[in-house]
Amino acid sequence: QLAESGGDSVQAGGSLRLVCEASGFMFIRASFGWFRQAPGKDREGVAGIDSYDDPIYAASAKGRFTVSKDNNKSTLYLDMKNLKPEDSGMYYCAADLRRFGGDWQLLKGEYNYWGQGTQVTVSS
Repeated sequence: QLAESGGDSVQAGGSLRLVCEASGFMFIRASFGWFRQAPGKDREGVAGIDSYDDPIYAASAKGRFTVSKDNNKSTLYLDMKNLKPEDSGMYYCAADLRRFGGDWQLLKGEYNYWGQGTQVTVSS
């Protein structure tokens, strides 16, 4: 089970930290992804982190977003700075029990577990 929080409405240039709390599976052995979905658009991967703490980022997120996790708390984070209106959408965390990450982490079809989402709105 995954539960996101931390979404909010912010001005462009602002920052947010999204949090995803996990339970029901072996967090330390899993790989994770953060996805967002704007109204009328497909769900897209923005960042991921594998069980070895290797991150991966979509081009739109590089340099502005940082993905991290705390194995002791079974919690995943997405720190977002310099937010833009195009970053708006529902943000979801996802988990898969493969330990090694890669490009697959940014593909929504690769995950077994999903949270319910948290809304991020960035105004100009």
